[in-house]
Amino acid sequence: MAGADFYETLGVSQDADEKALKSAFRKRAMEYHPDRNPGDDAAEAKFKEINEAYETLKDPQKRAAYDRYGHEAFTQGAQGGGHGGFSSDFGSSMSDIFEEFFGDVVGGRRGGRQSGRGADLRFNMEVTLEEAFSGKTAEITVPSSVTCKACSGTGGKSGARPITCRTCGGIGRVRVTQGFFSVERTCASCQGRGEVISDPCDVCSGSGRVPEERTLSVNIPAGIEDGTRIRLAGEGEAGKMGASSGDLYIFISVIPHEFFQREGADIFCRVPISMTTAALGGQFEVASVEGAKARVKIPEGTQTGKQFRLKGKGMPVLRSSQFGDMYIQVLIETPQSLTKRQRELLEEFENESSEKNNPQSSGFFSKMKEFFTKPDA
Repeated sequence: MAGADFYETLGVSQDADEKALKSAFRKRAMEYHPDRNPGDDAAEAKFKEINEAYETLKDPQKRAAYDRYGHEAFTQGAQGGGHGGFSSDFGSSMSDIFEEFFGDVVGGRRGGRQSGRGADLRFNMEVTLEEAFSGKTAEITVPSSVTCKACSGTGGKSGARPITCRTCGGIGRVRVTQGFFSVERTCASCQGRGEVISDPCDVCSGSGRVPEERTLSVNIPAGIEDGTRIRLAGEGEAGKMGASSGDLYIFISVIPHEFFQREGADIFCRVPISMTTAALGGQFEVASVEGAKARVKIPEGTQTGKQFRLKGKGMPVLRSSQFGDMYIQVLIETPQSLTKRQRELLEEFENESSEKNNPQSSGFFSKMKEFFTKPDA
């Protein structure tokens, strides 16, 4: 049965050069690598297909044969024997390719051990816009793992040091051969550390760490924005058997405000004003984000949507002495629930109005009238 097209497997065109092949292989192999998909048979099968495709297409002679004959070029006897047209060291070369591309990203350095570094942690924190304006110091409680005091993180009873794993010889990886393929996996005996505890600690059961809630102080700088990430180095989970700790990442969410909208360092506020204030002019007071009062003067004949800028009344720029601006946008409110007298006054006003009083509406309807009375072309 014909196999999948090698070019489609890697997601490249038939004229792809060596650089494009290598890039495509790296991306797809990382996605389907067994270490990233433990227990997923479909991902492992896909991983093998990707390796087979790359091993063929990266070799000019094999690629030429594949382009001419397809998968038939590698059937038994098609090229004078061998296993499917692949060299006898294919299994080991696959491992070498991954070592070259990814190092210890996919688990284990060549001839070395995994570090056992603790996991990074994430903490979601909400702050108000006022807190984002002024900054604050907050205390948070984080469930985590800390170094076991009983064994000082070694995992061994009374501080006993670990011994080299006999299964993998201290490498942290074991090679499993399946047909043509030889795939390296994390050693199950030592979980990739290359070492095992012969006499584990009674408190941490050999892991070198214990669960514990920790209270930490976090500095929220003035001007912080929604989505900002704060990194606290070494405040994540403790590493196994005395390895280094991971990091703690604080993800900031700024709670939407009742009156203000933020865009970068600028603040926007919509303020409804009466029709008479807009027509005659006037003034009103608004609060700024810092809590101070700001006076806004409205000139005569102000139109709805008009913006007024209050310089330096916005948010502080993060790690800077500068401030953004505050913009007040006025929305003219149409009177409702009129009394008889109010209606009479408005009707009188309307009768006394001219195009000069309402230039926009007069001009609009004048042009609209011309549009409807145009003779057909």
